[in-house]
Amino acid sequence: MSVITISRQYGSGGSNIARLVAERLGWSLIDNDFVERVAERAGVTAEEVQRQEERVPSLVERLARALAISAPEMFAATAEPALPLPPEDRIVKMTEAVIAEVAGHDHAVLVGRGAQAYLAQRENTLHVYIVAPQDVRIDTAMRRLHVDRKTAEKVTDDADHGRRRYVHTYYGREWDAAAGYDLVINTGKFAYQQAADLIVEAARQRGLVAR
Repeated sequence: MSVITISRQYGSGGSNIARLVAERLGWSLIDNDFVERVAERAGVTAEEVQRQEERVPSLVERLARALAISAPEMFAATAEPALPLPPEDRIVKMTEAVIAEVAGHDHAVLVGRGAQAYLAQRENTLHVYIVAPQDVRIDTAMRRLHVDRKTAEKVTDDADHGRRRYVHTYYGREWDAAAGYDLVINTGKFAYQQAADLIVEAARQRGLVAR
């Protein structure tokens, strides 16, 4: 099945563009659906899943997990049962399971959640990164959230920082490196409809959809 992943800077219009692309192609759109599907599988709240783009394991947590895997004999002497995966790791695994399930059964447009990194080597996949100038994104955040400019700037920076850390921590990739994508579109230069047109044409050129 063919897949388009849409990664986006906060306030760049990536979700809107993904919806337009999915409608134009008649494909499934997995955007906020990620949260509900992953929360149900992981047995946690949707809010906890949402926070995973903003929160990653501390260095101490990651070292402890690495030791448990590489030197299990250190923990064998204890009478304690094996600990389950910590919430963030469990959520990442469930997110990957959702991505794999959708990619295996549907023509789909996947938004965020590290899909571009998890499916980096998959064939029949187009990876798109939507960006925009910071002032444009802040203005968008102000309108969307009904907040002042200072608050909108913080929300924008925090959201992008969380996405950057998530992809780097779990996949060792740079979320905002252009070379990691097949197509980068600046919505400061292109309207959402135009951006959707570019993505659909790129998908056709790559053979993901019929001409």
